[in-house]
Amino acid sequence: MSAGSTQGTLFVVSAPSGAGKTSLVKALLASETNVVLSVSHTTRAPRASENEGVDYHFVDREEFAAMRSASQFLEHAEVFGNRYGTSRQQVHMHLERGTDVILDVDWQGARQIRQHMPGSVSVFILPPSWAVLEQRLRDRCTDSSEVIEKRMRAAQGEVSHFSEFDFLLVNEDLQRAVEALRVIIRASRLRVAPQRARHEGLIRELLAESGTNA
Repeated sequence: MSAGSTQGTLFVVSAPSGAGKTSLVKALLASETNVVLSVSHTTRAPRASENEGVDYHFVDREEFAAMRSASQFLEHAEVFGNRYGTSRQQVHMHLERGTDVILDVDWQGARQIRQHMPGSVSVFILPPSWAVLEQRLRDRCTDSSEVIEKRMRAAQGEVSHFSEFDFLLVNEDLQRAVEALRVIIRASRLRVAPQRARHEGLIRELLAESGTNA
C-alpha cells in the first residue's frame, strides 16, 4: 500500500442463530457506502432464498478441506455439522483498496480473526429475549422443531462469549439496530490510525508549522 493511502477496517459481526444478524447486515449494506460483505464458503446446502456467490460460496467437503489445507481461510469453523470459512485473499483485497469489510461469522471465527487481525472491530448481537429468538427461528420455516431446539441450546453457549467483543447490540428493533451498527462503523473510521493515513498531508503541514514531528 502506498504512503498516505487508507487501509480498510475489518468488522466482525457475530450472533446466535435467529438473532437477526443477517437481516441487520443486509440492511446496513443497502444504505452504507465503502463497505462490503465478505462472502463465506460453506459445505451446507443452499436454502431456497440463497444464491451462489451472493449469500455463500457453496462447496463440498473435499473442496473445503483442500482450501483449508492450502491456508486459504482467514478463519474457519464447524457449526451444526457444516463447515464455514472466510477467504483470506478476498478480505485482504478489499482492505488494501481502502474498503471496509464486514464478516458475518460465529464466535469461534471471531476469536480467530482477533488473533490474526488485532486491528479488527468486533460486534456481538443479542436477541431481546429467548422467546423472541425461538419465534424468529420458527418464523424462518427452514428448520424442524428438533433443529430449532438444538439451535436454542447452542445459543445459550454462544451468548456466553459476548464479553470477548468490542461492542454489544440488542436487536429488538431492526432499524434502531442498523443505526447503532452504522454508528460503530463510522466512529471506527475516525480512529487515529485511519485518519492519520487519510490526512497525512494536512497533519504534516500542521505539525511543520508548529515545529513538531508526527
